[in-house]
Amino acid sequence: MLDQLIQIDTDLFLYLNNLGSETWDGFWMFYTTKFNWIPFYAVLAYLMYKRLNTKTFIFTLLVVALMITFTDQITNVFKKVLVMRLRPCHNEDIDGMFRLVKEYCGGRYGYFSGHASNSMSVAVFTSLMLRSKYKFLPFVMIIWAMAMGYSRIYIGVHYPLDVLSGMVFGALSGLLFYKLNSYLQNRFRVS
Repeated sequence: MLDQLIQIDTDLFLYLNNLGSETWDGFWMFYTTKFNWIPFYAVLAYLMYKRLNTKTFIFTLLVVALMITFTDQITNVFKKVLVMRLRPCHNEDIDGMFRLVKEYCGGRYGYFSGHASNSMSVAVFTSLMLRSKYKFLPFVMIIWAMAMGYSRIYIGVHYPLDVLSGMVFGALSGLLFYKLNSYLQNRFRVS
């Protein structure tokens, strides 16, 4: 059963990855690069700042930093200790069968995607924080996070199951840290 699931995942990866073309490579490389999103994160922070007072905003930023650290480190535990599934670019069984858009494909193991988990946790957290004021924002954030996950398949560094698992974990993390943020603010009267 597990072998069958891995084969389906590999086949889906090969299909989705090979849909790419050189025309779109630059766009997806730009999209998948974390540092290119700093202005986007700054806008999200500004929207939160407008909604919260300064003390609550700083407290919330600390919770977000803790959330990103948490999702990133749990991702590493899964990759390097628990699962140790080779990234497509390190899998000799499919070498030459897919497009690797960037030269360095990351560490040896890829289950699950840190990009997918981090972006989805930010998407869920900020959506929950800002949904009352910006009704459209949850849709924008979820689409942004899903496209971030797809970018990892497109450039050849993650299987679809890596991305899907990362998105599920990220969504749960975003919800958990949103609830933690609300609880701590109420508990310590941060306002």
